Amino acid sequence: MRRNASTVVVLAGPAPGEVLAALGRSMNVTLYRPERHRPERPAVQEGDGLAAAAEALQRAGRATSPYALVPADPLAAVAASWREMWDVSRQEGSAAFEQEAVTALAAWRAGRFELPDYYLVLAREDTGGPDFYLGPLRSARAHRVVLVPDQEPGQQAAGVLHALGSLRHGPWWPGLDEVIETARRFYPDSLAEGTVTGPPPATPEAGRVRAG
Repeated sequence: MRRNASTVVVLAGPAPGEVLAALGRSMNVTLYRPERHRPERPAVQEGDGLAAAAEALQRAGRATSPYALVPADPLAAVAASWREMWDVSRQEGSAAFEQEAVTALAAWRAGRFELPDYYLVLAREDTGGPDFYLGPLRSARAHRVVLVPDQEPGQQAAGVLHALGSLRHGPWWPGLDEVIETARRFYPDSLAEGTVTGPPPATPEAGRVRAG
């Protein structure tokens, strides 16, 4: 569990440059973008989104500003493959999801990243299909996943700032292994208007509380 003073938030979904620029001008917010090439360490291979996002999260975890925003997610490939798994037009099964889940779990268990305090999901209110963040992830900890509806950049940036000021405190995340297990057995019946359906998390929360 993270114990630094800053609240670390991942922006999941497309984050236009205009939105990030507006957020970066806030005195309470520091942006931590992925850095694929840093002089003090070997370059991250192109396309290795997990490594780049994990590194950005590590830097955000040392932030001193009230909010540290990371426009990248180590679970992005897991989220994409989970959505594809439910695409009936493709019928590719769960193999890709399981492969991405194994990769993410190995990195998490090795201590390369931990889940952020919160996820702000930048997406349409009607996501147009099953969504990992608004489905199984939010079913694991409903108060730690917030939808910021897609709109013009100025309004979306204002929506992000409003969401940051309205974050709810509560139990910390279960382990990533439990989140993955929840995703495996989550049935995306209907996610219209942000409604979460499906079973509860795989195991009860152990009582950890993080004041975000």
